[in-house]
Amino acid sequence: MGQSGFDISVIGAGSYGTALAVVASSKGLKAMLWDHRPERAAAMQQSRENTAYLPGIRFPGTLEVTGSLEQAAAASNTILVVVPSATFAQVVGALAPYMTPSHRFAWATKGLSPDGRLLSDVASEILPQGIPMAVLSGPTFARELASGMPTAISVAGTPKEFSSELCRLMHTRAFRLYEGSDLTGLQIGGAVKNVIAIAAGMSDGLGYGANARTALITRGLAEMVRFGVARGASERSFMGLSGLGDLILTCTDNQSRNRRFGVMLGQGMRPDDALAKIGQVVEGYGMIPVMRKLAAQCGVQMPICSELYEIVYEGKSGKAAASELLNRAIKSE
Repeated sequence: MGQSGFDISVIGAGSYGTALAVVASSKGLKAMLWDHRPERAAAMQQSRENTAYLPGIRFPGTLEVTGSLEQAAAASNTILVVVPSATFAQVVGALAPYMTPSHRFAWATKGLSPDGRLLSDVASEILPQGIPMAVLSGPTFARELASGMPTAISVAGTPKEFSSELCRLMHTRAFRLYEGSDLTGLQIGGAVKNVIAIAAGMSDGLGYGANARTALITRGLAEMVRFGVARGASERSFMGLSGLGDLILTCTDNQSRNRRFGVMLGQGMRPDDALAKIGQVVEGYGMIPVMRKLAAQCGVQMPICSELYEIVYEGKSGKAAASELLNRAIKSE
């Protein structure tokens, strides 16, 4: 707990950050939720719900909202950052002056930095040395989590004692956290699955059916594993919740913004128009050029990601990309 006696401070009041704060406070923990817009933080504190992202989900009595990053950091020694990957470094940089040696730092952001770094590396460069760190990742739709529906995710960190404590802290009867040991694998799985989900959505938007969607998910998993292993992750970690589990969730349900974005592209909508219609961050959109660049640097073949780049950023037609994927040289699975 921090000076104010809170058990956890959640930095980022989007749908997922709000859901995690609601889950923590629903078990009686004192949770502080930070929103970067003070006026919206005050409105949430007054209305006791996040009408912008999770309307109808009432805040438990032990959840408080603030627009002050300093207050959020002082409230608890356990900090959980849940912001878009593109702004992760900026938010952690603003948070750093308020961090002390007694703080522990975790994040549930899914993605890599815009320059391709793991978020663990970004945080390590910004925060004081020696602060315990952990990442939460897995198949999670915010509204289902906040509504108390059964959900399971993975947690990995260093030292192991912190990830174990985080699991105990956040665990509820409906929210199960599994301890993992592959900090790199959890982060890569959460980044690649968003890109593959766009491709799966586009396939459905083009009307290609369940066979094609399943093939994309399966071959997308192969790309995830190849890239992850090249970056030092364990192949086994991608068979778990943060890899295969999150990939299936994001590719098959329209609660996924990445999948909906892909569906709209497949139906002929321009990327900018699709992004505007969704109205929230589509993590996979920004990850497409990042993954393409990193795959080239690692010498890893990621044909789905490569074709998706040409579709989204170079105007190639989805049907032409599908034809090229189907007509690649025959090879062993």
